[in-house]
Amino acid sequence: MAEINTPFTFTVWRRAPVLIRPTKHNKGELKLLSDIDDQDGYRNQIPVIMFYRGNPKMRNYDPVSVIKEALAKVLVFYYPFAGRLKEGPARKLMVDCTGEGVLFVEADANVTLDQFGEALVPPFPCFDELLYDVPKSSGILNSPLLLIQVTRLLCGGFIFALRLNHTMSDAFGIVQFMRALGEMARGASSPSTLPVWQREFLNARNPPRVTCTNHAFDEIIDTNTDITTRMNSMVLKPFFFGPIELSNLRKFVPKHLKSCSTFDVVTACLWHCRTMALQLDPKEEARIAFVVSARTKFSPPLPKGYYGNCIAITVAISTVFELLNKPFSHTLEIVMKAKTCVNEEYMRSLADMLVIKGRPNVTIFQNNIFFVNDLTLARFDVVDFGWGKPKYGGPGTTGPLDSGFYFPYTNAKGEYGIVVPIYLPSVAMENFVKEMNKMLADRDNNLHAPSKL
Repeated sequence: MAEINTPFTFTVWRRAPVLIRPTKHNKGELKLLSDIDDQDGYRNQIPVIMFYRGNPKMRNYDPVSVIKEALAKVLVFYYPFAGRLKEGPARKLMVDCTGEGVLFVEADANVTLDQFGEALVPPFPCFDELLYDVPKSSGILNSPLLLIQVTRLLCGGFIFALRLNHTMSDAFGIVQFMRALGEMARGASSPSTLPVWQREFLNARNPPRVTCTNHAFDEIIDTNTDITTRMNSMVLKPFFFGPIELSNLRKFVPKHLKSCSTFDVVTACLWHCRTMALQLDPKEEARIAFVVSARTKFSPPLPKGYYGNCIAITVAISTVFELLNKPFSHTLEIVMKAKTCVNEEYMRSLADMLVIKGRPNVTIFQNNIFFVNDLTLARFDVVDFGWGKPKYGGPGTTGPLDSGFYFPYTNAKGEYGIVVPIYLPSVAMENFVKEMNKMLADRDNNLHAPSKL
């Protein structure tokens, strides 16, 4: 069985970083972020990477020049990205729209796209070379809000990598920006979806009032042995869920839960199998946390073109015993209920709580809670700069050890589905695969080999 992303090394030659400014500089102004944007949990940098094949129709075009020129044009519309963050009273974040620009790195690599393998799933070899951390550029305050590197490949393809200050946008927001960048690169004079700021839409109420319980911020005592300290023989395997896998999983779904989504079914399956594999104490509490987009939850609706953060982390809770001994429908129903609790009132209450408590960080990562993030609906995989859709588009990393990110994936058979890289200790991984194969017994292939599916 071929492992994904077989380690190899290559050389990247980079030119000195430059700042790309909007072709037209808007008058300087201060724009406040929302109370959802500027919470502690988003004060970090998010890496994104896209792999593009060579295109004979674009033989006479240089992707670096095309994207650099388009970037200066699209920043006229998304001019806050060319500014810098400042912090005001009570740690309130705001963008100083200085027009200083975003960081851009031009690079070449002595490698072809095919050398990365058929199964393009993070982690990627030499990732730090493909998205270079320019010294003194990664701060949250007074630093560039975007860093972009475009690396040409020997085959005529290229790699587009981006680092985002998370306080500015969620996955949906940065994809909106990148799609606009792609439209400008393909010759458009303006984005088809014009950006909307209006961050006040997600500010705390006056007076703020907490009306919903948010378990992502719970202060809990973790009585389980720290999972990460037991992971001295960690292995990473990707698990593919295509039409056959999903059909087999849905055989476990009772009639009253048939409305469940692909995310619901896969998440319940992973939570069950992982809990079984780690052999946790049946008396203990089991939790799974996941991101839910609230963009469709508001009335009146969130303005079209809004590119700020509009997500929340919710938590499903069960005892280990019930998770492993009750029917699959029990796990599925808990996941569905946790997801549906994220509505307009939940988001209003979240903003209020963040302001009342001084913008605290979530506690899920300190407490070793299994965290999953479905990135398939954000559609990183459709961003087109003129060379067509990427072979892979999405986050550049697999996330924390206790996490699973869902990526869109098309296997060698042309089956479209999702792939989830999972970290586990080697013994636990063996148990995990056995449990997963029990649920997907009809599948002939090795489940954890998307490159062969």
